Formats: sequence, C-alpha cells, structure tokens
Amino acid sequence: MDMQARHQDQRVFHVTGKRQGDGLWPVDGRGLRPALLAPYRELHALRHDFPLVLETRRGAPEFVHTLSGLVDGVLKDVAPRGIEGERLRRHALQLEREIRIDVAAGASGSLAELWQAAAARLGAREDETLEQVLTQTGGALQADGTVLGCTREMPARLIRHAWQAEQARKSRQFHADLSRLVHKLSDILRAAHSHSQAGRQPQSLRAAVGGPHQSQFDFDALSRFVGKGAPADELPPKRRQRLQHTLAVLESQRFHAAPALEGTAEAEACHQFVFDNCAAAAQAFRDRLDELAALVKAMAIAELEAQGHYVEAEHDLGFEALDAHSLSPDDLARFPDYLVCIPPGRNEAPENAMLMGLLSAGLPVKVLVLTDDLLDESAIGTGHYAFGVRSARLATTAMGLGGMFVLQAPSANLYALRGRIAQGLACRGPALFSVFARDEGTTDTLPAYLYAAAAMQSRAFPAFSYDAAAGGNWAERFSLDNNPQPDDDWPVEEVAYADTALQRTSERVAFTFADFMLCDPRQAAHFAVVPRERWSAAMLPSADWLALDEADAGRHVPYVLAVDADDTLQRVLVDARLMQAARRCLLLWHRLQEHGGVHDSHAERLLARERAAWAVAQGATQAAAQSAASAAAPAGGTGSAAPAGAAPADAAPPPTPEHSRDEAWIDTARCPSCNECQLINDRMFGYDERKQAYIKDLGAGTYRQLVEAAESCQVAIIHPGKPRDENEPGLADLLVRAEPFR
Repeated sequence: MDMQARHQDQRVFHVTGKRQGDGLWPVDGRGLRPALLAPYRELHALRHDFPLVLETRRGAPEFVHTLSGLVDGVLKDVAPRGIEGERLRRHALQLEREIRIDVAAGASGSLAELWQAAAARLGAREDETLEQVLTQTGGALQADGTVLGCTREMPARLIRHAWQAEQARKSRQFHADLSRLVHKLSDILRAAHSHSQAGRQPQSLRAAVGGPHQSQFDFDALSRFVGKGAPADELPPKRRQRLQHTLAVLESQRFHAAPALEGTAEAEACHQFVFDNCAAAAQAFRDRLDELAALVKAMAIAELEAQGHYVEAEHDLGFEALDAHSLSPDDLARFPDYLVCIPPGRNEAPENAMLMGLLSAGLPVKVLVLTDDLLDESAIGTGHYAFGVRSARLATTAMGLGGMFVLQAPSANLYALRGRIAQGLACRGPALFSVFARDEGTTDTLPAYLYAAAAMQSRAFPAFSYDAAAGGNWAERFSLDNNPQPDDDWPVEEVAYADTALQRTSERVAFTFADFMLCDPRQAAHFAVVPRERWSAAMLPSADWLALDEADAGRHVPYVLAVDADDTLQRVLVDARLMQAARRCLLLWHRLQEHGGVHDSHAERLLARERAAWAVAQGATQAAAQSAASAAAPAGGTGSAAPAGAAPADAAPPPTPEHSRDEAWIDTARCPSCNECQLINDRMFGYDERKQAYIKDLGAGTYRQLVEAAESCQVAIIHPGKPRDENEPGLADLLVRAEPFR
C-alpha cells in the first residue's frame, strides 16, 4: 500500500471514527496507557501521598498525615544514624509498602492495627525478632488514626474529619464563653439570694457554711441576728426574671455539645449538622433559626449583665425586636456550619436542585460534591461535559456567584490542598468543594489514585481555589498554583525509550485530554493503533494538532503516544469527536488561566498597543533628531579629514530604510543591547560591532521565536513580518500576536 493510501485510511478514521482495512488496530485488550504513565505500573512500590492517616489528637496542628510522612518521622526518631540503622530503615519501608498494598486491596482500620498486621507478616517471612522490632517502632509513631486509601468514599471521610476538627475548635471557644457567662449570672443570682431574707433562713445559712463546721453554729440564732433588716429580694422582679430566663436558655442550648459529654446521650440530643442532601440541611437551618436567635439574644444579655451595663430603658426595646432576621454573619460564625456531603450519583437528585440557591444565599453551609465521571459517550458527540455545570464546571459556575469559598480538586490532590480545605471550612460564609474521585476497579488501566491525578494533569479536572474574602481582586482571590505547569496549555515531560536500533532516545511529550481519555476503556472506539511501519509525517502529536488552525489541521491526523502491556511504544490515532472535546477542555482551561493572570488577553492587548505607540513615538523622535542633525551640518569644511569610509564620531546614524509589512527586520540603531532576543535564539539574532541586534539568520529559527522576541523586546524594534513556513504549528495565533509589531 502506498503512503497516500495509508494516510487516507488514517484520515477516514479521524473524521468518521471507523477503522478500514488492516492498517489500523483496535486498542481493546492491549493494556494501553499514555507513555508518560509508563513508570507507574507498580504504584504500590512508589511513595506518594496515599494512604492518608486521619489525626485524632485534639488540637493537633494538622488534621491529616501521609503514611510516608509518618514513617519518615518515626525513623528519624528511632533509627540510629549510619549503617546501624540501615536495616531498620529498610524493613520499615518494606512494612510501609505492605500497608499500601493492603489498603489498595480494600483493608481498613487504624494505622496501629494495619502496622501490627504487616509487622506480623514480615516477621513470619523472616524472623520473630523483626516483628518485635517493627512493633516497637510502630509504638513510636507520632499519630494514629483511620487509614484512608484513594477511593471514591475517601473525600467525604476526609472533609468530614476536617470539618469536625474545625467545629471542635469552635466548640471549645463557645463553651469557654458560655461557661464564663453562666458562672457570672449564677454568681449574681447567688449573691442576691444570700443577701435576701430567703438567703438568711437557718437552712440557707447551714448550706452556706458546709458540712464539717455545721455542728459549731446555732443557725436559728444566727438567722435572727443576720436577718434583721434584710430585703425580701435584693433583685427587682423584672431583672431576676430576665437573669433566670437567660440562664435557662444558656444552659439548655443544643448547638454545641459540651466536650465532656462527647459520645453520651446528652450529646446525641444536641442538633446534628451533617447531611447527605441540600434540602434537609436547608430545612434544618430554617427550623432552628428562632432557637438560634434566642440563644444569641441570651448571650448578648448575659454579657451586658455580667459587666453591669444592662440598662432596661436603653436595651429592652432592642432585645425585644431581635429575631432571626437580625442575625449577622458574626453571630452565625459562633455556631457549627452545616456540612452536606452529597453521595456519588445524587448530584442531579431533586433534593439537591437547590444547591446554587443554598450557596448564593450566604448560609453557613459547606457542601461536598463528588463527581465520578467527566465525559460520557453522548457528551463527546456534542463537545460538552457530562451533566453540564453540575460536574466539571460546577465550581466555575459557583465562583461566578461570588461571596463564597470554592475549591476544585481531584481526590489524588486533596492532601496537597489540605491547607485550602481547612481554609474553606473555617471561612464564615458558604463553601463548595468539588472533587473528582473514581473507585478502584472502575477502570482496568489505572489505579484510582493515578486516574484522578491524570484528570488534573490533562486539564480535564484542574485544581483551583477561589476565596471571596481573600481580597478585592482576582489576583488575591483565585489560585491555580497546584496544577502542573499552569502557564502552559498542557504539561510537558520527557519520555525516554529504546528506538528500533535499541538505542536510548527521548522526546518531550505533552499530556493532553486525549491522553486522559485513553485511560478510560469506554472510550476505546475513539482510538486506533497505527503499526510502526505505517507512521507518517502526516501524523502529529495531539497537542501540536490542537495548536493548528482549521486549514492546517485538516492536512494532519492527531495521535497520542502510548505503551502496551509489554512497554512497547505505540502511536494511537484519535478521532475528531474526541478531539472536539479536547478543544472544549482547552478552552475552559484558558478561561481559568485568565482568572489566574496567565495569558490575560486584556493585559496582552494593552501591552501590545502601548508597545506599538511607544515605537511610533520613538520613531518620530529619531526622525526629528536626524533632520535636526542634517540641517546643522556645514556644506563644506576644514579640519582633519576622517579616514576613508569612516563616519565622523558624532554623525547621526543613517536613516532607516523602508521595509514592507511582510519583511522581518530589526531597527538596529535603536537597540538598547538588552540581549533578550539572543536568549531566545542566538543563531537567529546577532550583535553588530556596536553591540546592537540584527537578524543574523532568519532560517535558523521559527516564526514563533520571532514573535516572542518582538513581544519581549523592551523598545519594540523587532518586526516579525510574514512567516516563512506556512505549515508552522499555531500560525493563526502567532499572526494575531505579531500584528502590532509588523
């Protein structure tokens, strides 16, 4: 078959998604995975963020740890330095691997339990002494708690644990204030009683003196003596009633369980704040508003009474008017937030239809939305993500509402973003946590941890955070920091492999949305393996293909690099329907980049306009200076003659020749010798004897480098002209960027 026919087969597949003849192979059953993921086949052998260990110590600075971090910590404490501790370090790392394998297989429990089980297995394989040593080592661990693998259930357990840590902090502060107020009011009532006739009765005096000394007093006589002239009640009836009612409200509150009552029936009688749907949380909030307002009012009255500042004429009317509508964000911030963990598959349920309304209302609610699928077959046909704004685009929609905290991240990245999680749970307003998590076994190509990490790497589910309270502009509120290479369209890494001559070679490979989709067996129909003997120049890596304009892209077919079960490098074609979804993914990523200040179109347009205006102004100034110098020069003169062919030292530079828009040139006479163009390509750009730039070899570089040099030039003297290679990738975008400098 000739090259044209081979290329035609590939074109037909790309356009229609149908394989014809024997020149293209299906991907099913080949164990294909993106080439960049080849080193991660034995994930349990690699030390990474999972498993996680939940912190159970009250007041600990972190609410979660990594297993690897805890193992490193205990070895630092107990393993002798040098060769003496090498055996213990080796066995501890082996034990860590055993626990990682157990958790990946579905084991659960505390770290101490899993550690002990793994130590027993290692001891049985080697010797009992090793088991004893590892068990003793486990006793020195800096933390113990539930161990979590990167499963679909993990985000809810992690967020709930972090929420509990934050509510415990709130509860400690609340009960410190509550206890102080209860004691103050009780003291006021107790003092008033002791000074009244009732407080000076024999039985009251006997109770005040206490048991050990009661026999030494005649309380009847003492009562007749101290009771003379005592008022019937030292407190006015209205104030006594107010104090007693306030104290009763404080002591019967059901919002914060006392720390000493944790796990008791009294604690169970308190309000619960964890829900699995938005409707139930909203209803609970409404039902408790009046009770909450009464408690806030009681605490405010108690504070004034404790300080002796309550003035009935001034405060009575204000407190009578205080109701649920008077509650401020500061009032709500003293009480538990409502946590809603929507189970997977229930995002579109009727009871969660009010999610956006719940968030935009500013209620003290923290919502976790789990997404377990980003793109289904019907979505690929239209280029839209599964269930629209309620999955991969949910967080960006919520961000547009303002006034809240938003965090989007895949499950694999939650530990890295634990600080942002704590920040969102501690904020006073609503917070949304949108998490992509896939269960182990859902895909047969990647572990759940690696699949979730690939979702972020491919920009299919990028990580970002938005904190409305962080500042007054996007630069302070929005962050893309945790994404790999956030300034670029796609992350690019080096892939090393052996070529057909068994020589080591490498190339830089982008990890795109198409690479991520290759990890999902359901999308196999959108890919086709091309045998090595049919590789051609018409095939382009998917990232390069996406950078082309429509006309250029029509002359090529996109592929991704993959490895099969034998780690043989393969080129896998991608059909047009999936590449359409990849374009959509890249478009959404570009929007996020602009929020983060990366390739801000407004800033780039303004910068190009200012550079062009500055260049015009500088050209006019230069022309005026040259005209003035020419007018001042004498027609003839005496004096020393300059050497033949040399210009006088103070002579003006020759006038700049005219250049067409299509010509690439540099206004050398105005070069400030900044060297930025040579840093881009020192074979294309050179310096003359005056250390000023000129184009040395236009064919030694690309049009992209010309445009980048023009954009980086401090004085806008580089004019890229017209591209020489009409097939250069990304030319349409480059021409737009070059226009202000041509």
